[in-house]
Amino acid sequence: MSFRLAVAALLGAGLLAGCANQTETMATPPYPPVPPLMTETVPKPPVTAEPLMWQPGHWDWTGTGYTWAPGQYIPAAGHGPLWVPGWWSRTPTGWKWEPAHWTS
Repeated sequence: MSFRLAVAALLGAGLLAGCANQTETMATPPYPPVPPLMTETVPKPPVTAEPLMWQPGHWDWTGTGYTWAPGQYIPAAGHGPLWVPGWWSRTPTGWKWEPAHWTS
């Protein structure tokens, strides 16, 4: 009887270890982490009749790695007030890159 109990305990421990490893894999994206933001000096805005706002530089995911998109002035119309850098989000079908964007 103790032999069966020992086998059951070993089997259970093996199953739990497999679940922990799978949970860890599911909790972090299987991609390199997003690099730290680069330091930018914000230049004076160009003189235009249209109001502009500074869009910070950010990392974009290309499908195989990250590329840096430098900051730039963009038209202020049509954008929310909050800038959100890109990040990886977990979806029911796997990991998805959420590109940097303006939001309200």
